[in-house]
Amino acid sequence: MTTTVVGSYPVPEWLKRSSDEEALGDALTVVIDAQRRAGIELIGDGELGRWDLERRAPGGMVERFVRPLDGVSAALTRGQLDAYRARADMAFRSAPPGIVVGPLGDGRLDLKRDWERARARTGAPLKFTVSSPYLIAKTVADAHYGDLESLATAFAELLAGQLAGIDAAVVQVDEPNLPGSPADGALAAAAINRLLEGVERGAERAVHLCFGNYGGQTLQRGDYGRLIDFMNALRCDHLVLETTRRAPAEIDRLRGVSADIRLGLGVIDVKDLQVETPDLVARRIEALARTVGAERIAYLHPDCGLRMLPRPVADGKLRALAAGRDRYLGRG
Repeated sequence: MTTTVVGSYPVPEWLKRSSDEEALGDALTVVIDAQRRAGIELIGDGELGRWDLERRAPGGMVERFVRPLDGVSAALTRGQLDAYRARADMAFRSAPPGIVVGPLGDGRLDLKRDWERARARTGAPLKFTVSSPYLIAKTVADAHYGDLESLATAFAELLAGQLAGIDAAVVQVDEPNLPGSPADGALAAAAINRLLEGVERGAERAVHLCFGNYGGQTLQRGDYGRLIDFMNALRCDHLVLETTRRAPAEIDRLRGVSADIRLGLGVIDVKDLQVETPDLVARRIEALARTVGAERIAYLHPDCGLRMLPRPVADGKLRALAAGRDRYLGRG
């Protein structure tokens, strides 16, 4: 049971004021070292690879991957914007991150550069995260491809090419939208599998599913029971799942996941400012092990990213994760 993170980490406040390559490199060093000191074994870049130096702000789960591309425009007509705002599935957004107006091309997107910036700062095992092509296709406006499947496939093929040369220990695809739209499972799985084909040999392939975490709020309704067929269609090595706010009966349904797919399970609640005790974390792990089998649990992590939390709380929760895992294993 390896300790890891899901993705984001609280952005150092000084990066928002002094945002250049040197400051970003320093922030990466801080974020990576914070995870190491907390006892996390498979660390990440805190999603600082998505930092927008010009805007001095996080690049966003979709914006980061869309705005640099050829074939995408930031300018929408009034009619296009009205059509987007009429979509019930995008009610939480006032505008799309862009509109696809032609064939997608790499443009200025360079994920390998983002990877190398983090890789240069540690020799520890690193995770690299990328947003799901289904999520991106659902979130943008489209005036070119004409249907969701074609658009998701186009994003999948582009991102698969971007993964060349990224020799991470784990490449993780983040998919927080599909849990609320399980009927799209086959379409989403096909797009994600196409993206996973671009993962370098030797890297583990992970898919992260959650029900959303914006300002401590859950965005998607649904449950894991409706996602089992989707999960089993994925050609991944392990899943990254939230559990602390899911009902025990729902967790029990995870026993239907194929034995070929290992599980990464969240044992830290990211929607609560209370820092867990190691004993509480150990009890959560024990309950999960009884339900799905200890041998299935490959990774332990927070339910989702940590960006919404104050840094002292995030650090405390990471320390509790590592100490709770050790306590469960009888190491302390």
